[in-house]
Amino acid sequence: MNKYTPVAEDKFSFGLWTVGWQGVDVFGGAVRPALDPVEALTRLAELGAAAVSFHDDDLVPDDTTRQHTLDRFTKGLADTGLVVEMATTNLFSHAVFKDGGFTANDRDVRRYALAKVLRNVDLAAELGARTYVLWGGREGAESGAAKDVAAALDRYKEAMDLLCGYVREQGYDIRFALEPKPNEPRGDILLPTIGHALAFIGELDEPSRVGLNPEIGHEEMAGLNFAHGITQALWHGKLFHLDLNGQHGPRFDQDLRFGAGNLRGAFWTVDAMLGSGVAPAYDGYVHFDYKPPRTEDLDGVWATAEACMRNYLILREKVRAFRADPEVAEAVAAARVAELAVPTLGAGETLADLRAESFDPDTLAVRGLAFERLDQLAMEHLLGVRA
Repeated sequence: MNKYTPVAEDKFSFGLWTVGWQGVDVFGGAVRPALDPVEALTRLAELGAAAVSFHDDDLVPDDTTRQHTLDRFTKGLADTGLVVEMATTNLFSHAVFKDGGFTANDRDVRRYALAKVLRNVDLAAELGARTYVLWGGREGAESGAAKDVAAALDRYKEAMDLLCGYVREQGYDIRFALEPKPNEPRGDILLPTIGHALAFIGELDEPSRVGLNPEIGHEEMAGLNFAHGITQALWHGKLFHLDLNGQHGPRFDQDLRFGAGNLRGAFWTVDAMLGSGVAPAYDGYVHFDYKPPRTEDLDGVWATAEACMRNYLILREKVRAFRADPEVAEAVAAARVAELAVPTLGAGETLADLRAESFDPDTLAVRGLAFERLDQLAMEHLLGVRA
């Protein structure tokens, strides 16, 4: 076993919809056959994954075979040693959700959406999932007059409050994680970024039960810095889960394998996950939410799944080497990075003391911070030219 071979302690997880994606897009149909969920368990376990996640429709799309499917899947979990760590509900594919689920103008649609989620929450609890992700991909609008946004947020809050109350009453060990995204498939999606979702959570009846499941591609579609975003989520104690993939900037949601696209961003993402600063390290599952390209057959699917994990392990090694490099430590000190953790007002100081102090802004202005040297060292570690 080499150092880039995953082990259970790495806590790698894949959605059944990732390796099971048949390559369908808006311009073309399936290029791969449907993948049996039990085969997915077997192959992912062979590659070194520790867990899986699912949408309700990924696992039990047909009620007539529901119990048979669950019996096979449960046995597959036992046989492979994989666990279900997260579940979610598909509130976006069926035509009934064309105007959203929790925030649809049609009250009957909202009621159906809530019932669909409740049923799958029960299944998630049965299979041992402790995180329940809610991606509101259809919760939004294309025109200003068609959606009362304030009323939509009321209904979103209502749904979350009801779900939180339900898991509390049932005694389920489950917490919810909202997944932000700015656009696609709706023109504008509600709760489009980490910041929007954090603000929304603060208005809920039980905010402690709700956190975030940010995704690299979604934040970078909005031109945002994912590492900064998850660090803020950690700072709030709200990074309940995350989705790793790859993205080439603000365009459509590409769902590339992790490490493809913005490689520098992936480096700093791993750095943030490891807790490089004062924020705590992320200790949850490392979940990959990507799509094997249409160019790949089933062998290519498993090659991309393996690559997601391998790229994470490679980047983790590079991040650790960067942080352990004595020259980097010198550059960090020269850049005054640690000084930012020192309170601006000292112990026992008052604002009056501060105002009485004499400052020379011109002298302060000429200080260089040597940020470029520090960044170049990170680049050299990433490029593999430093041991």
